[in-house]
Amino acid sequence: MKLSVLVDNNTLIDRYFLGEPALSFFIEEDDKRILFDTGYSDAFIRNAEKMRIDLRNLDWVALSHGHVDHTWGLTHLISLHMEAKSEALAHHTPTIIGHPLVFESKLLDSVNEIGSVLSYNKLSKHFPINLSKQPFWLTDKLVFLGEIKRKFNFEGKESIGKVNTEKEEFDDFIFDDTALVYKSSEGLVIMVGCAHSGICNIIEYAKEVCSEERIADVIGGFHLLYPSDFQLDNTVKYIEELGPNRLHPSHCTDLHSKIALSRVADIEEVGVGLRLEYV
Repeated sequence: MKLSVLVDNNTLIDRYFLGEPALSFFIEEDDKRILFDTGYSDAFIRNAEKMRIDLRNLDWVALSHGHVDHTWGLTHLISLHMEAKSEALAHHTPTIIGHPLVFESKLLDSVNEIGSVLSYNKLSKHFPINLSKQPFWLTDKLVFLGEIKRKFNFEGKESIGKVNTEKEEFDDFIFDDTALVYKSSEGLVIMVGCAHSGICNIIEYAKEVCSEERIADVIGGFHLLYPSDFQLDNTVKYIEELGPNRLHPSHCTDLHSKIALSRVADIEEVGVGLRLEYV
């Protein structure tokens, strides 16, 4: 499997890409091309062009959850594919996969809407959509986890605003938060967006779904932004006992948390332009 970082808060030194407080990865596995999240703007497309990645040719678009910094780029992806059709350019229409709550309205008092600007109905006019709470295998080795089981009492307990559906409104514990997992020869490679459901919860569920205890890598946002001592201490303890080969925390992971994790695991840098390969 090959993974390219198209959007992150940071860019790699001497690589002239665009960064934004968002996330998007491009993944190639078993002749399938997967876009994991779309960031906030069109930066993922502009960076992909510089990296010679053609986002007109995709099999899947997997969404980690419905927040602005992971879904608002979808409008630009629609434009890219509409223009390809209009100009008779080579293209392949991808299927969108996400949790059933991923396109519901998400409201936060200070700014109002922080969810997808596209409804299910609007997006479905352009791309087929598969919504699943259950794990769904995109290839023989790559799985979309669906709804994450929440096992630990130190994470995944925080709500952010409200979910507003046609039928009801309720506190948003971001149950749409999920991840992708690749079964490599060295263990699981877990790709996360923001890990609102808890980075340790995600890892445990990935191990269960894939029947694998070894962890080769975890890359993406760990949702450790000014965490409580209780959460950070327990996360560090869990990672120490887990013994992953390495970690690539990024996006919504602060420096203090990275330093704490570095005491028990091999932490590597992430930025736009990073390319990783797993066998």
